[in-house]
Amino acid sequence: MASVEAAPTTSTTPPPGLVVTPRQEAAVAAAPQVPAARPLAGGLVALSTASTYPESTATAFEMAARLGYDGVEIMVWTDPVSQDPQALRRLRDYHGIPILAIHAPCLLLTQRVWGSDPWAKLQRARSVAESLETPTVVVHPPFRWQRDYARDFVAGIDRMAGETDIRFAVENMFPLRARGREVSAYAPDWSPIDDGYRHVTLDLSHTSVSRSDALAMADDLGDRLAHIHMADGTGLAKDEHLVPGRGTQPCAELLERLAVNGFAGTVVVEINTRRAESRDQREADLAEALAFTRLNLAAPAEVTPAG
Repeated sequence: MASVEAAPTTSTTPPPGLVVTPRQEAAVAAAPQVPAARPLAGGLVALSTASTYPESTATAFEMAARLGYDGVEIMVWTDPVSQDPQALRRLRDYHGIPILAIHAPCLLLTQRVWGSDPWAKLQRARSVAESLETPTVVVHPPFRWQRDYARDFVAGIDRMAGETDIRFAVENMFPLRARGREVSAYAPDWSPIDDGYRHVTLDLSHTSVSRSDALAMADDLGDRLAHIHMADGTGLAKDEHLVPGRGTQPCAELLERLAVNGFAGTVVVEINTRRAESRDQREADLAEALAFTRLNLAAPAEVTPAG
């Protein structure tokens, strides 16, 4: 594990000029306090802009910077700002918070964002990442009906990975379950474990839906595990993206294991706050998720012998 310096003492006192609402103050007070520990040298905690939906990409930057995240992951979607590298650069520089990942537009609702050619989307995502000094592009495996794309996907991702320093981290997805049957909407598979990708994103809400063992998947991936989407789920057949600690996934255990193993990638909080009744509630959830992640993404401090 890379050498690190001692962690500063945790404080719940807001910096000068920061207005804290009663709800946020209560959330901070209820959050577990980070023990004396050594922070992970390379493991940064970022906020996915998807976590603030339906608010804007610009709002996600402001929230991430104010709550103390190390950076952001841009979900490229229908918000024009998320698609515009110049606008993203201005937000990055204004808030002083780096863009640590670009999530390529491969969701159903983003099928027409950046055009309809999936390879052109990935080329554009790479170009944006390179221009913004962003190390990772997150990509989903193809849908089954994207037959040509799916047939060449494994070889194509490997080829693109060899042409740049940008990491194309293929994300684990999940099968659809109904009436006791499972059907995969993805090809070559919803799981990236056996397809030989150089870099993989592990999403714990998706392991919940697929009823996979997240710890076993992380072990199987080894050094190929480059990126984490931190969320939780209760094993339902829908993608819940709960605040970590509110479901049944081994979120704390995975983070502790990453710390011990010297994980040098990025952990991204990707939770669903769409049902938040107010911005205060949304920010309280984001603050809780950050506190949980920082608490567990820490290597135990070395014990100093007495006397």
